[in-house]
Amino acid sequence: MSDTENTGGSPPADAGPKEEKGTHINVKVSDGTQEVFFKVKRNTKFRRLMEAFAKRQGTSPDTMRFLVDGGRVHADQTPEDLDMDDGDTIEAHRAQIGGCL
Repeated sequence: MSDTENTGGSPPADAGPKEEKGTHINVKVSDGTQEVFFKVKRNTKFRRLMEAFAKRQGTSPDTMRFLVDGGRVHADQTPEDLDMDDGDTIEAHRAQIGGCL
């Protein structure tokens, strides 16, 4: 037997941590007329997704509102914070100011 052979049932000590299953999810962002799919890590802040979607729309992320299950999505939140699953949809709406006559 050589010194480098592993005799136990556990992985060698130099084997790095394995990437956890399901670290990425596919998320659909829909504005009612267009759907855009993003593959994001569960711990990536939504700011990156919001900026990418707004850029595709030719607008600023400040002019958009994003919702998951009717609740507002904030830029500093992550899919993990909202317990999102693969294939979930984020609704994108243009921000509306006012409404009173």
